[in-house]
Amino acid sequence: MLLLFDATFSPITAMLMEIAVKYGCLLVADAHQNMLEGIRTLLAELFEVVVMVADEDSLLGTLVTVNPDLIIVDLSLPPSGAERILRRLRLSDLSSPAKVIILSVHDEAEVVQEAIDAGAMGFVLKRSAATDMIPAVEAVLKGITYISPGVQTTLRSQST
Repeated sequence: MLLLFDATFSPITAMLMEIAVKYGCLLVADAHQNMLEGIRTLLAELFEVVVMVADEDSLLGTLVTVNPDLIIVDLSLPPSGAERILRRLRLSDLSSPAKVIILSVHDEAEVVQEAIDAGAMGFVLKRSAATDMIPAVEAVLKGITYISPGVQTTLRSQST
């Protein structure tokens, strides 16, 4: 039996092809095992490799051996916290071209701004990670800054 396919792409075909594209490597750093597992489960289909670490030393050590496309890091990652880690990455020989999304329970405007100023391209609230993480990953990997809508609401209310 011979099947012939139309060579033109419909918008639906293009959307399905985009969904099927897998990114290379994701590095997730969070001290909480449940959060690591949840993010891995949520994003495993989008990445060929997902590496999980629970502290700063493991994160920095893993960067030596793995070349992630994306790093998702808890703002409160022990011992230094994500902002210091971002600054260390920028200033060290470990400079990685990976994009960074900060994961946090904090939604204060100053905290978000400091993370973005330190080099993060995304900021996702832990309380909304289940709904915000996939859009954040897709935006950040396209070079677009992403901030959880809950943070944006907080930013607007604090600025008025």
